[in-house]
Amino acid sequence: GAATSSSGAAALSERAVALAAAAGPVELDAAPLAASLDDRYGRRHTYLRISLTERCSLRCTYCMPADGVSLTDARRLLSAEELLRLAALFVRAGVDKIRLTGGEPTVRPDLAAVVGALDGLRPLGLRQIAMTTNGVALSRLLPSLHAAGLDKLNLSLDTLQRGRFLELTRRDALPKVLRAVDAALALGYTPLKLNCVVMRGVNEHEVDAFAALARARPIDVRFIEFMPFDDNDWSDSKLVPSAELLAALSQRQPGLRRLRTDAHDVARTYSWPGAEGSVSFISSMTEPFCGGCNRLRLTADGSLKVCLFGGSEISLRDAMREGASDAQLLALVSSALGRKHARHAGLASPHDIARTKNRPMTTIGG
Repeated sequence: GAATSSSGAAALSERAVALAAAAGPVELDAAPLAASLDDRYGRRHTYLRISLTERCSLRCTYCMPADGVSLTDARRLLSAEELLRLAALFVRAGVDKIRLTGGEPTVRPDLAAVVGALDGLRPLGLRQIAMTTNGVALSRLLPSLHAAGLDKLNLSLDTLQRGRFLELTRRDALPKVLRAVDAALALGYTPLKLNCVVMRGVNEHEVDAFAALARARPIDVRFIEFMPFDDNDWSDSKLVPSAELLAALSQRQPGLRRLRTDAHDVARTYSWPGAEGSVSFISSMTEPFCGGCNRLRLTADGSLKVCLFGGSEISLRDAMREGASDAQLLALVSSALGRKHARHAGLASPHDIARTKNRPMTTIGG
């Protein structure tokens, strides 16, 4: 069993690396190749988020309904070879950071092989391979992922209380996630980012406990505003604005100072003198950061989304299966970016986003 799985993963990695190496240059000159990832507002998209699966080991209330979501037929999901062809294409066009998401990426049995194959794209310009995970299965997988080339980690964790974790995720798995935090820090994943979706009446009173964690360990706790997606029961009454959180935290734990971060960073980051870590605020709803957006999303079924909140998509899977060349695929990407809006898919308010048909977060890719 284990030996067979390991040899299969190695074979996938070898095939994928060979595929990337054999891909060769795209049939375009260098200048238009780079420009194919620009939009009409001059934003260059160098960050690709790839959803590896729609499946998840948790059932978080803000992400999917209690009975789960309808999953895409496996035949309509990207194969490993299709996924890696697209990854190589995007890297040759200028993407230098890839993040693996889901669903939950660790439920995919060939995860380490996929990471290893992506690691083979570094000579083409890939600089960073990151992953967002719920951490439930991470402890046992992390050594192989680290060896395969995984650079950065984000763990989703919305509460430090076991009972509330069960209520929020419908699974009793907090001890496993906390072990994953320890394992990640031990392997040098610092700063380790913890993504915490803050919801009024649910977990906003845990902000100080998370801040204490950030002060004591090299962890960046990222407080994320509650965002509307299909079937996640969003309402503005549950939304806690980042400005409110920051003001309250600053009053209770004085000395917070703003840190300098990358211009494309979605978070505003703060720390205290002498602290090991930091706290960040992602204000998607109240203070959008669309002006610096450099992100593209590839869903598990091969659709390209140029905005998280927009319902419009283009199927690169269908184009590939109909015989599209790399140049034709890039033309589709460029066309989609040419229609990208300046902010929030052209929607005026969180209420408009909530009313717009999209996907559940688990099938978009977190």
